[in-house]
Amino acid sequence: MKITSFLLLFLALTAFGPKPKLTTVKLGSGLSVGVPATFAPLPDDGIAVKYPSPRKPLAVYSNPSGRVDYSVAVRPTTFESMDYAVLLKIYKSSIQRLYTKVDFLKEDIRTVNGRDFIYFEFVSTVSDSRRTGNQLAPIKRYQTVQYAIVKDQMYVFTFVAPADEQAQWQPTAQAVMGAIALK
Repeated sequence: MKITSFLLLFLALTAFGPKPKLTTVKLGSGLSVGVPATFAPLPDDGIAVKYPSPRKPLAVYSNPSGRVDYSVAVRPTTFESMDYAVLLKIYKSSIQRLYTKVDFLKEDIRTVNGRDFIYFEFVSTVSDSRRTGNQLAPIKRYQTVQYAIVKDQMYVFTFVAPADEQAQWQPTAQAVMGAIALK
């Protein structure tokens, strides 16, 4: 009974806590996102270093320390929004293959500003699998990822923070994912 009372008190206090301050940024025709006010856009050379890929993200924003990122990527797709239930399973499996361990906090199809999104919230762990004596400590990250399909484009919105800072960044990540306007 004490645990239930404590949880209800905790939820009540956090529900009325200060909302993260977001700045609306227009990233293209029909796409605007809410970015934390203290985040700054990463320049192209910074994106190339942090996200080495033939398809660079549309935009990446980082906090002042550079430890927390919010990125938006667009890539072609042959799937349609009616495929979201299947894609939820496919992307969950893909996420699980990317990391040594994944603890899913939430996974669903949700509506934000009139558009459906596939949503994942999880803590990922990457462990050093080398069999030498110089193993590195595991890297743990708190992440939220949202996917949306518009015509033949897949939009991917990702918020990544160190797992030990999850309590600090979780409200911001959820606010950012709720501030996407995609037409």
